[in-house]
Amino acid sequence: MTEILFPILSEKNPEAEGTVATWFAPDGAAVARGELIAEVAVDKVDMEITAPEAGTLTHLVEEGAIVKQQTVIATIG
Repeated sequence: MTEILFPILSEKNPEAEGTVATWFAPDGAAVARGELIAEVAVDKVDMEITAPEAGTLTHLVEEGAIVKQQTVIATIG
């Protein structure tokens, strides 16, 4: 099982937060390596997250959730 982490936003501020803006792949979906699975939003920029491997995506947080950097937001197994 591979964990999908919310990206590092600030090396200087480990408490930095952002929002899981959109899930492009639904919970339980089969995803391919490199497939766009989510978009996360921080103060001034949106970032895309792609699947690091193929497998079944399991969301651990909902769209709109505010999370700290390096929080596990999903798994692929």
